[in-house]
Amino acid sequence: MTIDNARSLAVESLTRVANGAYSNLQLDKTIAHSDLNDADRRLLTNLVYGTIQHRLTLDYYLRSFVKPGEKLEPWVENVLLVALYQMLYLDRIPNRAIFNEAIQYAKDHGHEGIRRFVTGVLHAIDREGVPDVAKISDPLKRMSVTYSMPEWLVTRLIDQLGEDKTVSILETINQPAAQSVRVNTAVTTKTEAKAELEIAGFSVEESQVAGAGLRLDGQPASRSELFNQGQMTIQDESAMLPVEALQIQPGDQVLDACAAPGGKTTQIAAALDPDQGGQVTALDLHEKKVKLIARNAARLQVADRVNAMALDARKVDQKFANQTFDKILVDAPCSGIGLIRRKPEIRYDKTPEDSQHLQTIQLAILDAVSRKLKRNGLLVYSTCTILDTENADVVAQFLATHDNFESVRVKTTLNVKGDRTTDTLAIYPDDFDTDGFFVSALRRKN
Repeated sequence: MTIDNARSLAVESLTRVANGAYSNLQLDKTIAHSDLNDADRRLLTNLVYGTIQHRLTLDYYLRSFVKPGEKLEPWVENVLLVALYQMLYLDRIPNRAIFNEAIQYAKDHGHEGIRRFVTGVLHAIDREGVPDVAKISDPLKRMSVTYSMPEWLVTRLIDQLGEDKTVSILETINQPAAQSVRVNTAVTTKTEAKAELEIAGFSVEESQVAGAGLRLDGQPASRSELFNQGQMTIQDESAMLPVEALQIQPGDQVLDACAAPGGKTTQIAAALDPDQGGQVTALDLHEKKVKLIARNAARLQVADRVNAMALDARKVDQKFANQTFDKILVDAPCSGIGLIRRKPEIRYDKTPEDSQHLQTIQLAILDAVSRKLKRNGLLVYSTCTILDTENADVVAQFLATHDNFESVRVKTTLNVKGDRTTDTLAIYPDDFDTDGFFVSALRRKN
């Protein structure tokens, strides 16, 4: 196994992520352009995600060995953070190997001064040990450093959910995300798909969250014949719930207002019957993403009931008459904090101001599409965040200014959280080991 190469690529990937690249896309690109074997790819993925997930904790440790106020070049900082991550979180790599590779990388990419600096810091950490996070006196900072979560997010979650639930969420977000798929019920059944996957060597478990969901283990789902044949698609279990809440009927006219890359569009399409006139109109701002929706619809064999077009959902008046649709899904642009396990850098990129700005966009989309819904039609609003600013607060503000709508209880196939007291459905990462999601159902009265 060429561990050296995996470590070097990890440092380079992290430096690009620090400059704005998405970690999952950067990793895909790095792996695609490398000749790493499976073991190397797993190590590279672990190093990149693990270092990002624990960045605040690792930064806290590292700063104890750097002069106050000293600014490090990003790649030098990443060399040290990757080394620290291996020392503290991975069991099977001896410090000697970690030090040698980190120092060699510093020598190859910097000058003699940087090599000496990296060498000195690593040996000091090895000699003295890292500081004890439990001794941080400020409870908020202690929590932030322990779980590597910005203080404003910790504060926001405690205000919303209390400290116990917040800790429970924070304890799960640095764990690997489960691999889940949605069976394409337009062309097969869950029973048939499960049997074929087991024959192919997958360990398969039925989802406790989504009706068409399966959890897979043993190998990447994208390598299976069922995926290649369009009989299933990769989708988180909680991400399947907004479409279940729409209660689709075969002949419905449905608007998917923020559709790319098309996961929910194709889920809607699977429940429609084109012979009965069923169709889903899928919108996205960008033509390139519209093409992606169309490709996904073709792969999943539901293109005959999908009409994808480039249009800002806030400008639906340009294309559609009022009361055109039986059902509307607004899976709104959001801060994505519920996806924190799959995109761990999200927590560091977002600010309270971002969340407030997104609320303005979310309300504008809801207002625009609400006029396109038929009387007694259902409008489902969903996000992949767990912040009230973009969830319950948006629904409350929409209802306060649209008295022709009422909140109704979100219904899902498996009656998820059936004992809840709210109409809305909030899924947190610690509830079912899935992404965090929010779903609200709003019925048009007149």
